Amino acid sequence: MNRLLARLNIDPYLLLLLGTVGLASVLPARGIWADIASGMADVGIALLFFLHGAKLSREAIIDGARAWKLHLTTMGLTFVLFPIVGLGVQAIPGLDPSLATGVLFLTLLPSTVQSSIAFTAIAGGNVAAAVCSASFSNLAGIFLTPVLTAVLITGKQGGFSTDPVIAISVQLLLPFLAGHFLRPVIGGFVTRHKQVLGYVDRGSILLVVYTAFGAAVLEGLWSRVTLGELGLIAALSLAILAIVMVAATLIGRAMGFSREDRIVLLFCGSKKSLATGVPLAGVLFAQAQVGAIILPLMFFHQIQLMVCAVLARRFAAQVEAAA
Repeated sequence: MNRLLARLNIDPYLLLLLGTVGLASVLPARGIWADIASGMADVGIALLFFLHGAKLSREAIIDGARAWKLHLTTMGLTFVLFPIVGLGVQAIPGLDPSLATGVLFLTLLPSTVQSSIAFTAIAGGNVAAAVCSASFSNLAGIFLTPVLTAVLITGKQGGFSTDPVIAISVQLLLPFLAGHFLRPVIGGFVTRHKQVLGYVDRGSILLVVYTAFGAAVLEGLWSRVTLGELGLIAALSLAILAIVMVAATLIGRAMGFSREDRIVLLFCGSKKSLATGVPLAGVLFAQAQVGAIILPLMFFHQIQLMVCAVLARRFAAQVEAAA
């Protein structure tokens, strides 16, 4: 089964996400069980960011600062170009307002870490720079995504508010900093049990997805969203990815980056993190809104994996042919 999924470029975790959405659609948590599930999700989110902080190496931050031009360019794609494209897409008529907000929200998120590094390695890119660039993006996203959300989404809905920034600081930033400062104590344990702790990461996200979609279903999500709108989301996700990837290619050449660094810019600058986006959405938006808002992110997540897998293999084949 895993071989078949790999051949089709389908992330097995996506199937778990879809299964969780199906469970929440059929059997959403109600009453006291909804409160319990929501509380467990909050604890899971805090634990997730605590572990992210413990994984981040201070040495990687120092070493990565040397390639500051590459990292700033990647951040520009992630937090400037993406939001501009997102604002343009959001203006397209015919999309449910919550889904349109979800499309814009996904463009405000930081890059992925694991898959960006993996695809860079497969393609023969600068892996060390990819580690730093993706880590910087996630670290900056803890600050920038709430600010951009407050300015571009919640600010338009009801005036600028510092509440999202405060919520992120308390629920996400403090656990992240605690994990990072405890890295000298628990870093070895985290490294040795990386696979087990990965299950904690993914389990926390599944729990957030279950509670979010359950609340959205009780608010009538599936009565508002049509199959046509889901198809439109998929098409918009592909279009957004294509625009950013073309821009990354042109900018990388214009900046005079080496082939290895252009690969970093392409893969780190065009990705959006599901692992960070779901918890952030759970903190920044009302629970009944979260299900619809993270739906475009789930589409984009799978599309970016499929496209990047094809490109990484093509770059690898070019390296082999040249050798």
